[in-house]
Amino acid sequence: MSNALNLADARASNLNMHDNASAMVALRAGTSRLSLYSEALDTPIGTIVLVTDAAGAVRALDWSEYRPRLSRLLRLHYGSQLEFDTSSADDGGDQTGEIVLRSRSAASPASVAVARYFSGDLDAINALAVATGGTPFQRAVWSALRRIPTGNTTSYSALASVIGRPRAVRAVGHANGSNPIGIIVPCHRVVGASGQLTGYAGGLERKRWLLAHEAAHAR
Repeated sequence: MSNALNLADARASNLNMHDNASAMVALRAGTSRLSLYSEALDTPIGTIVLVTDAAGAVRALDWSEYRPRLSRLLRLHYGSQLEFDTSSADDGGDQTGEIVLRSRSAASPASVAVARYFSGDLDAINALAVATGGTPFQRAVWSALRRIPTGNTTSYSALASVIGRPRAVRAVGHANGSNPIGIIVPCHRVVGASGQLTGYAGGLERKRWLLAHEAAHAR
């Protein structure tokens, strides 16, 4: 890799660090309370933990064995005062935390859509609303991920070009790996330049299964 590319990556990483700090300060200053709801969904490749807000937008999706990672991610995006509340979503009890995370007593529309995706209706998740923290650069990468056609893959360098940052390949890779909403924001569709499978937060076997599932059911 050239020195110029290394320098561009370093600058992008520094920009991301500055953006992240600014984004977190703005988020905490502008949000007094945000209620989040979690639910578990069994799939052929493991149990998913899905986090949505009161409006039904998806805030996070991860695998159940990575709950500590999910908790860290939520705290990073929404502040250190995150409160975990195991009461039902209909409980009107007093909440003192900046953010409340409750367990849902009934499946959300997002959960139903994800279940349909795993049943072969791949387009069921395309219209789901998502909302994230993150930096402007990260959100640009995550938005581009949702534009990768179902049944297709792309490379990190191609993704960098799509967002207008062709030299920030490493920064794009970091943003891809920091994606808080797996599957719906399909970071699993990003592969190496020669088509080889690269790292996936849920494990390469899950990435392989998801790509095969989409290839089999894509219209």
